[in-house]
This record gives sequence, structure tokens and C-alpha cells, in this order.
Amino acid sequence: RVHLVESGGGSVETGGSLTLSCAASGDTYSRNCIGWFRQAPGKEREAVAAITGPGQITYYADSVEERFSISRDHAKNSVYLQMNSLQPEDTATYYCAAQDLCALSGGRWPTQALYDYWGQGTQVTVSS
Repeated sequence: RVHLVESGGGSVETGGSLTLSCAASGDTYSRNCIGWFRQAPGKEREAVAAITGPGQITYYADSVEERFSISRDHAKNSVYLQMNSLQPEDTATYYCAAQDLCALSGGRWPTQALYDYWGQGTQVTVSS
């Protein structure tokens, strides 16, 4: 089983940056594919980015591809989401999630049902 805890959220102005962290525990962490999702008030949760277990392959939503970067540090059992040029539409609660069996390729990475474990979320607010 994998336990996930997000941190790093906060309030920034338009154009600012934040780095979210997802700290993971569990004996399968190094093999788990990890995704970041977000949910804005009144909207459905959407996929933001994902990364494979070894960390060589990453995926991004079109809306963030030029601004966000996902990475992982196995020594720290953590996955990060660097967010630059933040816009008010990025305001949301951000969640990290892990898959027991990696299924990111072939367009599957945004599929929430394929993620087995979820964190509690961290709030990001971007003011104009």
C-alpha cells in the first residue's frame, strides 16, 4: 500500500511560481507511476501531469505543458510539480495519486480510475 501526502500549496499572484511535493511511503513506491490532478470549485477533477516509476517518461495536460514540470526523487520518496507562470485558472486543490500497476501510455495517464491511492490535496490559489 502507498500513502501520499501533498504539500507546498499556497497563494500567489498571477505569473508566480509554486512547487508542490508529494511525499510517499510504501514498499512499492519506486515502481509506482504517480500523477498530479486538480479540482477547481464547481468543476470536475482533471489530470495535470504524470511520471513513470523510474522517472524517464512524463505526461502533461495541454493547458500546463509549457508551464509545469513533474519530477521525482527516489532518495526522498517524493514527486514534485513545479508550476511556473501561474494563472487564476490554475486555482484548485491539487492531488497526487499512485498506480500499483503503471498504466500511463496509450493515452491512459489521465484516467483517474487507474490510480489506486490518493492524497488529501493541497490548495493553490492564484490571484489576478
